[in-house]
Amino acid sequence: MATLEAAKETRGAAVLGMGMVRTALLGVTAVMVAVTLYLGLLWAPPDAIMGDVQRIFYFHVPIAWVGFLAFGIVFVASIAYLVKGTDGWDHLAYSAAEIGVLFATLILVTGSIWGKPVWGVWWQWTPQLTTSLILWFIYLAYLLLRIYGPAGGQGARYAAVLGIIGFIDVPIVYFSSILWREWLHPGKVVGPAGGSVEPSMMVVLMVSLVTSTVLFSYLLLERYTLRKATATVERMWQLHG
Repeated sequence: MATLEAAKETRGAAVLGMGMVRTALLGVTAVMVAVTLYLGLLWAPPDAIMGDVQRIFYFHVPIAWVGFLAFGIVFVASIAYLVKGTDGWDHLAYSAAEIGVLFATLILVTGSIWGKPVWGVWWQWTPQLTTSLILWFIYLAYLLLRIYGPAGGQGARYAAVLGIIGFIDVPIVYFSSILWREWLHPGKVVGPAGGSVEPSMMVVLMVSLVTSTVLFSYLLLERYTLRKATATVERMWQLHG
């Protein structure tokens, strides 16, 4: 009995500690989002050519970074799940995929919002936009497979394979404008193919990238915690239902 009580106390302390971490992370995220909005919308100077419409760049690029990061986690966690077979890796991959699809949707939406005043149309079938849309479809298929595919370990393994294969499109999206010599889409400013940008604009972009990463970390922690709890309830239901 003493051992059982001690285990309960330890588990309760762990839950309380995790709750405090999540609350602190939420507070930090809220402050950083407010700072980023101020810098991006008010502090940064307007672009000499595009004017204020360029400000969406401070949100579109970090959103794309978070989408790529999420799918990268799906890739790594899926490999780990196939190798080790532990549910934790599967929960992580599933959670990251859900967030990745959300941000992939925002990539397409913010890109279209920028494209309308600059191109005069909401959509152009450029290599970057086309490969981004394909990426969105791939991971949407991943989520549909998790919902409607085989239950249990078999469905998780199928999804892991799709999550690994689907990641191939991530570097294709990033380098597409270079591989196919696209001129409509703005050049890269961060990463291996990045160019130069005005210093104050780069400051705002870097702050926004950090903010988006912190926001992603909070969302992933929340979603992973909920995914584990859901799996535990489903397991108990199968045993005692």
